[in-house]
Amino acid sequence: MTSLLTAPSAAPPVEAAPLGGRPKTRLYTLDGLRLLAALMVVCFHFIGFDNWDASPWGASTRKLFPDAHYAAAYGWLGVQLFFLISGFVICMSCWGRSLQQFAVSRLLRLYPAYWFAVLLTSGVLLLTGRLDAVPDTLSKILSNLTMLQEPIGAGDIDPVYWTLWAELRFYLLFALVAALGLTYRRVLYFCGLWLLMTVLAPHAGIPLLEIFAMPDAAPFFVGGILMFLMHRFRPTLALWILLGASWILAQGQLRNMMKSAETSVHHRLSWTICLAVISVFYVVVLAVAIKRTPLFNYRWLTTAGALTYPLYLLHEELGWEIIRSLHSHVSPWLLVTGITALMLLAAWLVHRFVERPAVRAMKRRIAPQLAG
Repeated sequence: MTSLLTAPSAAPPVEAAPLGGRPKTRLYTLDGLRLLAALMVVCFHFIGFDNWDASPWGASTRKLFPDAHYAAAYGWLGVQLFFLISGFVICMSCWGRSLQQFAVSRLLRLYPAYWFAVLLTSGVLLLTGRLDAVPDTLSKILSNLTMLQEPIGAGDIDPVYWTLWAELRFYLLFALVAALGLTYRRVLYFCGLWLLMTVLAPHAGIPLLEIFAMPDAAPFFVGGILMFLMHRFRPTLALWILLGASWILAQGQLRNMMKSAETSVHHRLSWTICLAVISVFYVVVLAVAIKRTPLFNYRWLTTAGALTYPLYLLHEELGWEIIRSLHSHVSPWLLVTGITALMLLAAWLVHRFVERPAVRAMKRRIAPQLAG
């Protein structure tokens, strides 16, 4: 009988991949889900967000979007879907790679579009007077270019950047496992220990441990990793137990996360709806992971995946600046639709003319082994 911590002897037929190799079947469905998560966050910021001294809309979003506002108020949960997919994809992309290859792949994936977004957003905010052209502002911009502005204490140029610090901490933790070489058993131990750390760290009184425990995000990252193990090998009792634990810990964090969201939307949110939404996220990603032929697994969804990151980086502050300028001249729904379409176009342009050329150039200089 197979031990709880022993990897199954063979990968599932959908992959037909040897241990340590990469799955042959790309899960395009995850690309579509990533864009869906980004669009949820976009709706939250433009329609659900209502925490303003002077709203860019000139009025409360509850008055402008009386029905849609209450649905969009749950759009912040798209971040949790991001984290769930991130756990899956990072484990998948790291499998069979060296620590150096993993580090370089993350550098190439995160920074080119991010640097462009920081500079563009900073430039627009300087022109509109939202940022003052003083030495402190220059320091803030430079700090943001490192993606370490939160631990530095410099503050985000765009509020959406807060999730990147969570992603970076996840990468640093996972790099420890990658340095040893990824195996089923090591990754399983990592997931169990991280979940345990989310429970113990808040009571340990050790600041560094608390920083990396991330109780509000870790259950989703771990859930994604466990689903990848199910995808690569097959579901085992140990995986089901840890996945159940990650869901239980995720729901346990909902009330804390809801408090912040309620401050942003200025009304109470339903814990039941929040729980239902994250449960659907778990079920959908799990279905993609364990189904031999995932639904909606269309190649064209790679475009959706390519748009997700630039869209997420660009939409908030730039979108609000457009709303401030045009809300008196354009109807709210037409303006939201137009801005969303514009941001999707901008995301494609950034991917096509910034990300891809920059990644090719950086590969040639710092990662020739990954070029081609």
